[in-house]
Amino acid sequence: MNNVSRWAAMLALLFATAAWGGLFHAGKLVLNNVDPFWFTVVRYTGASLLLCGILVLQGNVRWTLLREHWLRLASLGLMGYGMFGILVFIGLSHSVPSHGAVIMATMPITTLLMRWVFERQRPQLWAWCVVALAIFGVSLVSGVWRSSSDVGQSTLIGDLIAFVGTVGWIMYTRGQASVSRLSVIEYTTFTAILALPGLFAFALVATFFGYAHRPAPADLIAAIPPILYIVVIGTVLAALAFNKGVRTLGAVHGIVFINLVPVSALLISVAKGALPNGAEIVGTLLIIVALTVQARKMGLAAKASQ
Repeated sequence: MNNVSRWAAMLALLFATAAWGGLFHAGKLVLNNVDPFWFTVVRYTGASLLLCGILVLQGNVRWTLLREHWLRLASLGLMGYGMFGILVFIGLSHSVPSHGAVIMATMPITTLLMRWVFERQRPQLWAWCVVALAIFGVSLVSGVWRSSSDVGQSTLIGDLIAFVGTVGWIMYTRGQASVSRLSVIEYTTFTAILALPGLFAFALVATFFGYAHRPAPADLIAAIPPILYIVVIGTVLAALAFNKGVRTLGAVHGIVFINLVPVSALLISVAKGALPNGAEIVGTLLIIVALTVQARKMGLAAKASQ
């Protein structure tokens, strides 16, 4: 790997994490006009069209693999795009953008625990310390320790909903190994296409029971700028950039760069005039420290196994 490739990969990861930090701010704007269920439908309909275009431009689309693995791909797509997309933005509607970014940054640590559950790989002592540090950091950010006399309200419920949503994305990411014949772009595109009928079904059922409301054309038109950002930059380009960076530098470096998601979200909040409080800053720093320690330990373990 030459220096040009390394720097290009680092820039790609920086772009992805900055885009994901902005995604939560843009999402908060969309939620003023469109509820999380229909927003997810609009988001992944647009993303599917873009991904299909990219895949077709590459040539030699292997549609036979889609037909061969359609059931598996559809279920993974619903976990990644449905469970993650809907629950994270339901949580965001009861929280703030910087908190959503922090919750997203805890996914590597959640993955560590899920490997224990599904693969019987018991975490070492250092891993438990990392998990405890991260959980404490999230509790600070969410306002769990805030007294009733403090200004503002706890966002714990919204943050917990968003956290449950991230489990869906972890399952979606882990699922790539079960369809290893697919390239990154094929996996991303096929799962998005096959998830769309389920996303529509979720939105229709939620609307029937009163949990969602079908957006009027005026609502969609008002939300076009943030939707375009989320679809084009925060969903398609950021995902492709992150996958490119991880493929070049390795998964450990990708984990380190995820630390920048809450940082970028906080910086955007500051630029908009919403200064974070002391607990939010300390909590975010604790999560960054936890993720950095985890990445460092994983890197050393990877070197030792070579």
